[in-house]
Amino acid sequence: MASRNHGPSPTSLSTPLLSDSIAPAPAVNGRDHDAASTCDGDPFAFLSEDRPPRDRGPSPADPFRNATPEWAGGLYGWVRTLLCTPLAAVRLVLFGLAIAVGYAATWVALRGWADVQNRPREGAGPMPAWRRRLMWITRISARCILFSFGYHWIRKKGRPAPRELAPIVVSNHVSYIDPIFYFYELFPTIVSSESHDALPFVGTIIRAMQVIYVDRFSPTSRKAAVNEIKRKAACNSFPRVLLFPEGTTTNGRFLISFQHGAFIPGYPVQPVVVRYPHVHFDQSWGNISLLKLMFKMFTQFHNFMETSYAMAQALNVLPTSYSYGDSMIMARAVEAGKENCSSYMVEMAWVKDIYGVSTAEAMELLECFLMMNPDSNGRVRVQDFWALFGLDCSPLCKKIFHYFDFDNKESITFRQKQPLFQCACATAFEKCRDPETSEISQAQLADVLRLSMLLPSDDGMMKLFRTFDIDNDEKISRDDFVTCLSKFPFLIALFAGPVNGEVYIEIV
Repeated sequence: MASRNHGPSPTSLSTPLLSDSIAPAPAVNGRDHDAASTCDGDPFAFLSEDRPPRDRGPSPADPFRNATPEWAGGLYGWVRTLLCTPLAAVRLVLFGLAIAVGYAATWVALRGWADVQNRPREGAGPMPAWRRRLMWITRISARCILFSFGYHWIRKKGRPAPRELAPIVVSNHVSYIDPIFYFYELFPTIVSSESHDALPFVGTIIRAMQVIYVDRFSPTSRKAAVNEIKRKAACNSFPRVLLFPEGTTTNGRFLISFQHGAFIPGYPVQPVVVRYPHVHFDQSWGNISLLKLMFKMFTQFHNFMETSYAMAQALNVLPTSYSYGDSMIMARAVEAGKENCSSYMVEMAWVKDIYGVSTAEAMELLECFLMMNPDSNGRVRVQDFWALFGLDCSPLCKKIFHYFDFDNKESITFRQKQPLFQCACATAFEKCRDPETSEISQAQLADVLRLSMLLPSDDGMMKLFRTFDIDNDEKISRDDFVTCLSKFPFLIALFAGPVNGEVYIEIV
């Protein structure tokens, strides 16, 4: 994955790029080094003396894995499912009735209220009192839904602070049961993805909660959401504001990195912990389909749920550096039909902190990685890696690849990251560009590669050129060059010769 560390100063761009099989040619016009000189196997040594931070290795934790066995789960699972099948039918009827009644009550409560007729608008006032009272029918329906899923009683520890003291509630997020419980218990305003507005039944009900919509990938949307949180938290006529700072569901055995939206407004926060104690059935909504999870809930004798308004020592779980971005990465791997999809996760909170890589950038890199034909273990071989760029496995290419192959397995995983050298990008472009046009043509790029002993085929040359030609105008501008190297920073090693004013020949 790309990183965002700043590169070294131009004065550090002085060490030649060499290996056991590559050495500089004899001096030309006094510019090149001794032909016998060599250096270590670092293909980026010409950039800096300091090696960038290494990957700390994959974490054994998987905060998104649902631990329940497949549909049956052994003899006990088969017997329980058979015994509970008639009960599941009754529960399904209760579930349907509760949904219908709750939806009807919500529709009436919202009818004629212009502020939320289509979707809540920013700056809208609080729900009138008579409409809030009508929403109690929907809240009771929500408790019936919980009952139909087997949550006959819910153990609660502590009491929430008054709304005047703590207008914002934050909670861990384990299952789709969480928001149903909070809807019944607190009837809060929630912060939700805009995509939820289009969901049948759900969209109407969350509009009644005066939902604050946010597009987590839009800085403008995030800023507007924070302003709405501030506005509603400041007014006691609004209900509490509920946020799940993890941004997605986990299996409840780990905490992943928190988003900051709940804490930026600066108001007191009421933490709440949700737990689902179990022996046979993991109720978390991780890497399991919604229908499968609902079926399992319907075919349990009873499902346990606990809430606590005192977070200290309540969870007894391990914090991790995974975040919502990891769940997106894993979901994309599942969509692509890959096996062992959890191996693609990279602990995005740590990656963003150390390398400055955003989730959107990580998803772009994942698309490229998937095009490299990873195997069942999520590993890419050197041949497939360079084939994406139209290059064969020359000694230099093997050396660059080996730089990332920490385990010497002749293959790499998605989490093995590459360094980014900003200063070298500008220096390499200045050395390679045409002085008259300030651009790089395909012929000039081919000349550059010859300096580094890379002689791709015509098709390979065209493929590599198109990789750099971001705007497809048949020439590589400075913006094209820097953008490409920002996305694939390891390609800077191809320009070691021009950066140092050297020519490389292969020793046979």
